[in-house]
Amino acid sequence: MTEDNFTLITYYAIWKEYQKHIREAIAPLTSEQLALRAAPHLRSVSENALHIIGARTGWFMLTLGEEVGEELSAYLKRHKGSLQEGAPIPTAAELALGLDLTWQFIAGCLARWSPADMQQTFPDEMDGKQVYLSRAWIVGHVLEHDLHHGGELSLILGMHGVTADFPG
Repeated sequence: MTEDNFTLITYYAIWKEYQKHIREAIAPLTSEQLALRAAPHLRSVSENALHIIGARTGWFMLTLGEEVGEELSAYLKRHKGSLQEGAPIPTAAELALGLDLTWQFIAGCLARWSPADMQQTFPDEMDGKQVYLSRAWIVGHVLEHDLHHGGELSLILGMHGVTADFPG
């Protein structure tokens, strides 16, 4: 095993464990807890969870062109309008399922891709400019996105006295 593969496998294992913490923090919440916010103009707990789910699928499906399985596809169709004003908030169980399904999707991709696959680039637009991002950059970006918004979830829940077991 090369050092690069060892490093990648280590980071993927850490990411998998972090995913478990996010899922376990969301799963037992009530609808009132899912609606908690750090401030009125910031995302609620449920909106943050949906944002994590959306970013995962957006980068992997839209940018990388990966195809999702039937179960994730059905989930995405059911919750397509969840962030629209007045849309019903998915239950904690539905959000936990979305986190699980998107993680399984990501894990399947990571298991399949070779080091050469990680170097392949994909066109995207940033600040109105055409850029080419490597698959490795996109995977790293989705990981940092999960960490950022998982931290938000931890902060929101903690400031409202809801215990969540996030690594610290």
